[in-house]
Amino acid sequence: MPVLEEGQGELFQPPDMDAFREWNRRKKSRRMEDKLMTEREAVERFVHENSYIGTELYGTVRCPMSLAREVVRQRERIKNLRVAGQGVLELDLWLAADMVRTLDLTYIGLEVYGISHALRRAVESGRTRTAEWSNAGITWRMKAAAMGVPFLPTTSMLGTDTLRYSAAKVIEDPFTGRPVCLLPALILDVGMIHVHRADRYGNAQIEGISGFAFELARASKRLIVSAEEIVDSEDIRRQPDRTIIPYYLVDAVVHAPFGSYPGEMPYTYWRDEDEIRAWVEASKTAEGAETYLKRTIFDVPDHAALLEMIGTERLEALRALASQR
Repeated sequence: MPVLEEGQGELFQPPDMDAFREWNRRKKSRRMEDKLMTEREAVERFVHENSYIGTELYGTVRCPMSLAREVVRQRERIKNLRVAGQGVLELDLWLAADMVRTLDLTYIGLEVYGISHALRRAVESGRTRTAEWSNAGITWRMKAAAMGVPFLPTTSMLGTDTLRYSAAKVIEDPFTGRPVCLLPALILDVGMIHVHRADRYGNAQIEGISGFAFELARASKRLIVSAEEIVDSEDIRRQPDRTIIPYYLVDAVVHAPFGSYPGEMPYTYWRDEDEIRAWVEASKTAEGAETYLKRTIFDVPDHAALLEMIGTERLEALRALASQR
């Protein structure tokens, strides 16, 4: 198949599907075993220097913030991360903490507040190298890994500058002769997903839109799931159609009430606009961002301590706001 065009971006994680299959055969347990642990234990066990990691979902919705903050808390040990970017707040913290060396970028902004200051500093200084993808493109890359194929053919990104700065290739479709874009499979060393409920074995359920949790869970060598609630397995079995992530994909389960804070959790709590604005303001400078990280991460030992600092009254007010929407 003739290659008609190829992006000038770097392929930070070349897909090796045979190696991924071998990993799953040899290193993924199929036993129903207790995987409940703290954020600290999960990150210490599975996130290492040079890891290629990714998170799910979009914007401030259902983002695994308690896990993201713990990654920052361990930044002296975890360096030179490679990251798949489709989030906002969690990836912004990693960029501000100077932990990201390469970034498969879709969008990291601050939504109504504008472009990410941390991303701009990291990229313009040369500390972080990027390759660009569309939101759909990076999800389909994970879908390819989940399907066990080295790439997926799509018409997404054709004729755009996003294609130019990606690592995709355009070939001649052997059936029609028309151009088609090949998106390489994306295999994560570690995936992180926040869900509404899970049992201690890792069976996890999501209320409402499931985003790309299905794809990311199946494209990850190691998967850390944080959950608002830890429930009995019988509760999971009552609604098996909601189990987006089965236990055998999961390596760690973390109980994290308000685990998406200051982002929102659909049907559970609204986002904390005041805290998000505080980050936007602080992140305008590297010094301000570091001060914010100190206050919300380094000066508190864990997620429970952060919730205590925020206070029950404020958290319950966010629950009330969710019920009104």
